[in-house]
Amino acid sequence: MSTNHHFSVEIQRWYAIHKRDLPWRQNNDPYRIWLSEIILQQTRVVYGESYFMLFVSTFPTIHELANAPEDQVLKMWQGLGYYSRARNLHKTAKLIANDFNGLFPKTYAELLALPGVGPYTAAAISSICFDLPHAVVDGNVYRVLARYFGMEDPIDTGQAKRRYEILANELLDTKQPGNYNQAIMEFGALQCKPKSPSCHQCIFKDSCVAHEKNKVNNYPTKQASKPVKKRYFNYLVPLLPNKHTALILRKEKDIWQHLYEFPLLESNRPLTLENISKESNLPEWVFADDVSLFNSEPWVHQLTHQRIYASFWIVPTDSIVSTPISISKLADYPVSRLIERFLHKFFD
Repeated sequence: MSTNHHFSVEIQRWYAIHKRDLPWRQNNDPYRIWLSEIILQQTRVVYGESYFMLFVSTFPTIHELANAPEDQVLKMWQGLGYYSRARNLHKTAKLIANDFNGLFPKTYAELLALPGVGPYTAAAISSICFDLPHAVVDGNVYRVLARYFGMEDPIDTGQAKRRYEILANELLDTKQPGNYNQAIMEFGALQCKPKSPSCHQCIFKDSCVAHEKNKVNNYPTKQASKPVKKRYFNYLVPLLPNKHTALILRKEKDIWQHLYEFPLLESNRPLTLENISKESNLPEWVFADDVSLFNSEPWVHQLTHQRIYASFWIVPTDSIVSTPISISKLADYPVSRLIERFLHKFFD
């Protein structure tokens, strides 16, 4: 038995014993598989499962998702982050409902053309739902292959990614591509974990290069990480008469696009009570003498390549900032996790 065939057989044998009973594995419905894959991008299963159940109970079919207002989709997505995924989810639902009569395309190329669907998601859907021989390559797969074969190439380079894709497709069980793909992803999630993998119980402990070298934690390798950009957000929270406030829709192409937030003053440094009045772009309805700072130290909100330092300034005012919103209705608006945290702290 060749090394590749042995790997494929053993990992599927392991999967048959250890696979989790997850709701999207009940059948091979493309809608449910697609929905689960989009939700689980950058999200652990233990956290994403409840979102999946919420979406399928609210939108049992892709037509219902397509007909939903974007605000509702974003509100349901709240807390998962990477909101472009939710916007693309909605775009794809509309496209399939309107242009494909509610039926998912059945080829890898057509799936890849859908908004928000990359090579990994297209491979997952095409193999699991339609038995097409396309190998998935995600973080779990990179880690398993890097450790087992001792691959030194940094996984964040184009050349290395191509090498991993070639190897993954060589290992693929073309007779059961969906089962194999789920097996290797599950193995990476449960057995060959990023930290503290259970090597002493591993089915590959006698053939894994990383284990043999006692360098499991060194794989996979990456290039030097990108510098993190620091941004200073000063949210101006208007307290209007009759228990009202105001939110603004983020329209620019930036983080949290199409989510709501309080009027924002972004600065190049942390602001204090002493220097906020000197900001040239301070709105006219903000009078520095009436302003108070809610959090004495900025709240730090970490994103992939950005670190947000957020301060919340309480601004009593009678001026019309924008359309007033009753404080009791704030929970109806899709907001970032940062704004959601403030709402719970200040208004609850």
